[in-house]
Amino acid sequence: MSYPEYLDYPEPRYHGTKGEVNAAFRPADTPPDISSPSASTHYLATDKSTGGEFGLYKVELSARSAGAQTHFHKAMSESFYILSGELELYNGEKWVTGRAGDFLYVPVGGLHAFKNVTSEPMSMLMLFSPGAPREEYFERVAEMTQRGGEELKQFRIRHDSYFLEDFAPGEK
Repeated sequence: MSYPEYLDYPEPRYHGTKGEVNAAFRPADTPPDISSPSASTHYLATDKSTGGEFGLYKVELSARSAGAQTHFHKAMSESFYILSGELELYNGEKWVTGRAGDFLYVPVGGLHAFKNVTSEPMSMLMLFSPGAPREEYFERVAEMTQRGGEELKQFRIRHDSYFLEDFAPGEK
């Protein structure tokens, strides 16, 4: 197999010559950052901790958890990696069943949704790129959903989440 002589890597952002001690370790037994009866979320790498490069979250959904209805993002991609259990994933065209080891990448603007329709809990990694301050979204989405209406719509938009149910046809 031959490889091209020139590879298109991003421009260097670190300009030192010896490297730095700057890694961050999070033990597996760290409790979730937020929990509710239907979900828990672990902030593995946030927008702040990665300097905006990405956000990585471990999400655990209980049995028959509603997840998120169809939406898209204008500023970031979202990826799902199933760790355990099953999750129904909407890929913009159809629902597919994700199982341990399955991966779904949703580019910027891509319609997607997810839900746990099984009688068992599941867990997944969610990756947002570039990073965004998703923590407030995770922490307040249940409260804002209870409020509903225009307040919920504006909260979602503030967090780059455009739910189809929030807009009349052609309004996005």
